[in-house]
Amino acid sequence: MDTQTLVRLLDLAGIAVFALSGALMAVRLRQTLVTAAFFALVTGVGGGSVRDLLIGAPVFWVQDGAIAAVCIAISLVVWMTPERWWHGQLLEWADAIGLAAYAVFGTAKALAWGVPPVPALLMGVITGCVGGTIRDILAGVPSIIVRPEIYVTAAALASGLFLLLLWIGAGTPVAAVVGAVAGFILRGAAIRWSLALPAYRDPRADR
Repeated sequence: MDTQTLVRLLDLAGIAVFALSGALMAVRLRQTLVTAAFFALVTGVGGGSVRDLLIGAPVFWVQDGAIAAVCIAISLVVWMTPERWWHGQLLEWADAIGLAAYAVFGTAKALAWGVPPVPALLMGVITGCVGGTIRDILAGVPSIIVRPEIYVTAAALASGLFLLLLWIGAGTPVAAVVGAVAGFILRGAAIRWSLALPAYRDPRADR
């Protein structure tokens, strides 16, 4: 598999599962098909849109009509199928896959547009996290990024490991797969065992 194909697959994987998580959120809130499609679209493309605006690239989904079509198609499937198919933590696991894949893809795209490594890492985190944040805000639920549960850290791990492996000479396909898998494992562990970072505690409160 060549590098371009792998990057494209990571892009589509991130979009598809984020769109799925957006549509699932709308269905759980008993919203209309139009709302489900809107949630799927903004969740699927939100992070990448912000990334492209920041790095000065054409907003990707405006240039590729298939992406919006995929998001809408996913929302239609979710809205028309029995709710029992989507019980449990599917939303969280779909989001975890999108987070890891999209964080790596966002970093790779930023590098391709000449962004230095540290800002490129941050572009990966933005790509992975912003779509889910928009989804939660629209749904009126507390966003996961303001909770101590491990989320942004998993995106940073995926992006950082991808960059590290590139720096030591690993090929892009290896670096991308390892980074994405590591980010997914960390996020999956947080889902499975409710792992969280320590929250701020005012030292004066202990006096």
